[in-house]
Amino acid sequence: MSSPISNRLREIRKAQGKSLAVISGLAGISPSYLSRLESGDRALDRRSLVVALANALEVAPSEITGAAITMGELEEDHSLNQVRLALLAVSMGDPRGEVMPLEALLLRASDLLAKQRECDYALVGALLPQLIRDLHATLDARRDEREILRLLVTTHVQGTQAWLGDIGASMDLAWQAVSLAQRAAERLDEPLYGAVSAFGTAFGLIGAGGFDMAARTLADAAPGTATSADMQVSGMLSLTSSLVSAARKDNTQRVAALDHAADLAVHVGEGNNALWFGFGPSNVGVWRMSVALEAGEHADAVKIAEMVNPDALPTPTRRSAYYREYGRALARFPKRRDEAVLMLRRAEKISPARIHRHPFMRSILAELVAKGTKQAAVGRELRGMAYRAGLRV
Repeated sequence: MSSPISNRLREIRKAQGKSLAVISGLAGISPSYLSRLESGDRALDRRSLVVALANALEVAPSEITGAAITMGELEEDHSLNQVRLALLAVSMGDPRGEVMPLEALLLRASDLLAKQRECDYALVGALLPQLIRDLHATLDARRDEREILRLLVTTHVQGTQAWLGDIGASMDLAWQAVSLAQRAAERLDEPLYGAVSAFGTAFGLIGAGGFDMAARTLADAAPGTATSADMQVSGMLSLTSSLVSAARKDNTQRVAALDHAADLAVHVGEGNNALWFGFGPSNVGVWRMSVALEAGEHADAVKIAEMVNPDALPTPTRRSAYYREYGRALARFPKRRDEAVLMLRRAEKISPARIHRHPFMRSILAELVAKGTKQAAVGRELRGMAYRAGLRV
């Protein structure tokens, strides 16, 4: 069984009249491995490999990964166009929102960001358009200017960009949110909020395959470690730097950045949530899994997962990430594919969009369906997930 991502890869190569040998050679992999990627026998689930193939084919990475799924199948999609219009209105300098008291905006933003962490994407989508308009209208009125700028940075990175990414919206639309956060951070000129903006910018660049630019963005951010909030944001930047380093195949920097984040997490402890990052030792464990997977070290990712207590993770978003990455790692081992399905099913129950809408996860599901499961009940769960993710089963 092939997935949309494997189909697109094969279609682009054939449309260019390029052979398996030519493209695989340019991408640094074997022709047989490329053939397995195109057939869906192996999942295409690493950013560095997507970028290598895109470079070999001379296309943007998004041409291979594409949109996660046709919009309109989840409740949260109903708000997507209103969010798009709000971002466009703000970019044109005409937000058409209400000028609101700071206290009211703080409460609304806090409620939205809490719902985002709870994976209540339908409600986040319903609340987001008017909040975007009102925040920018209040800023334009020069009311509580610095406080509103801080709120804009946090809301656009942790709310708008995160929501758009989780529901599988266009990367270009998410970049509009990142750009608004950048503008607010530059105007504010505070290292802590500059670092929050850098986190969002780096993720936008990672999605486009701009690993070198992402690395420079993270290196330029310097929130320091003077306060607990500073340490938490510094820790998140280090985790992101480690992921970028894995994609760049820089093992030395990958390990150093992870170790630095782990050290900061020990000092911070569990239960903190400065600027909605939820940084702490358990969260570092989930990031270690993601970094190991990006480096192609699936066995290490499984070992890390077995040492992490998912119940200690601070939010549903982190727990869904844990089960998703655990399933992704287990899928690489034939004797543990049934376990992989069950982990992915747990992630789906917490956050359907994070399974249905992510191209890596759809590629994993296609591979698992093609290879089958040992238990009939597990096979039914797998086919159900694949169907809900828009795959033909």
